[in-house]
Amino acid sequence: MGNLTWLHSSFLFYLCRMVYRVIGTMSGSSMDGLDIVYCSIEETGGKWSYKIHQTECIEFDDVWKDKLKNCYSYSALELLRTHSAFGHWMGQMIHSFIERYQLEHKVHLIASHGHTVFHEPQNQMTFQLGDGASIAAITKLPVISDLRNMDIALGGQGAPIVPIGEKLFWNQYPYLLNIGGICNMTVSHSMQQIGFDVCPANRVLNLLANEAGKPFDLNGDEASAGRLDQDLLVELNRLDYYQKAIPKSLSNEFGEKVFYSILHLSSVPIQDKLHTMCVHIAQQVCNALKPFKQTRQTKMLVTGGGAFNSFLIQTIEKELATLSIELVVPEAELVNYKEALVMALIGVLRWREEINVLSSVTGAARSSVGGALWMGQE
Repeated sequence: MGNLTWLHSSFLFYLCRMVYRVIGTMSGSSMDGLDIVYCSIEETGGKWSYKIHQTECIEFDDVWKDKLKNCYSYSALELLRTHSAFGHWMGQMIHSFIERYQLEHKVHLIASHGHTVFHEPQNQMTFQLGDGASIAAITKLPVISDLRNMDIALGGQGAPIVPIGEKLFWNQYPYLLNIGGICNMTVSHSMQQIGFDVCPANRVLNLLANEAGKPFDLNGDEASAGRLDQDLLVELNRLDYYQKAIPKSLSNEFGEKVFYSILHLSSVPIQDKLHTMCVHIAQQVCNALKPFKQTRQTKMLVTGGGAFNSFLIQTIEKELATLSIELVVPEAELVNYKEALVMALIGVLRWREEINVLSSVTGAARSSVGGALWMGQE
């Protein structure tokens, strides 16, 4: 009888265990390239886990960098042509990735974030470049795209959408920080996930480094050699965005047209601008956390390209010491590919027709099942 009970329990466990082999992609505002992750995502009895099998970042060539940077100014017709072309390019890159790592007949589905061109939640509009149908046609696999649109239609910010992954994969951390083109944060508060964009980050830092003839400020060495310009810091901290209540989100356009313009027009040396920008990010992260301060020592998981900027991390650590928050920078693979991994999870949840965008984060009328599904084959 005992053996039968064990067999019955094992059978139930097997029935409750689902494993999905997924490709997730992300093109962030830093424009480093197309991040691709192939992973297994497992759900067992309501608990979620993942394993990353293969990753790659496909760098954009100069032609695509130029298009991604300037397509916000295209005519409607030219933008739609670029949307289709970028989708075909992504499909080809993913197809090559599958061939390169011998993943044929192993991938269940693809989740594609695309590249954000317009983000205007106040007008219930967001647009990510990279036609999902084109990706599906080339890869012959199911593709889930347009991940933010349903939330936007429901009156939400459409951002951040990563907190669903942080809730299911990394709920041991009360605070999570992603330092990408835009710095965003997730906080576990009152049994809910709260998330919001904090401030511009790598996109602006990279533009400043470009002025010094460098693609980016490696390890924050240039920023470390600079000095704080107090007047510039005050001007940045005074921007209206920082007075807005959450939920709130930032567009790439704000980072370039408003934020970078202030720095670009300043007469202080580039190293001082970089130094001041890092202090500004650190102060805004600290300010954003103050309403959620805990009485005990806690930890914050830090990912995104900014996690490799030693000076920036040290500057944030210094600010957060007053709140008894310790920064945890994980292995490089997770730092680089966390967002692509979460896009894979969002795709799996959409496939299962389960909630994948949280209204507690975005302020939408309700949590939603977001994403358009394109079937690559009959």
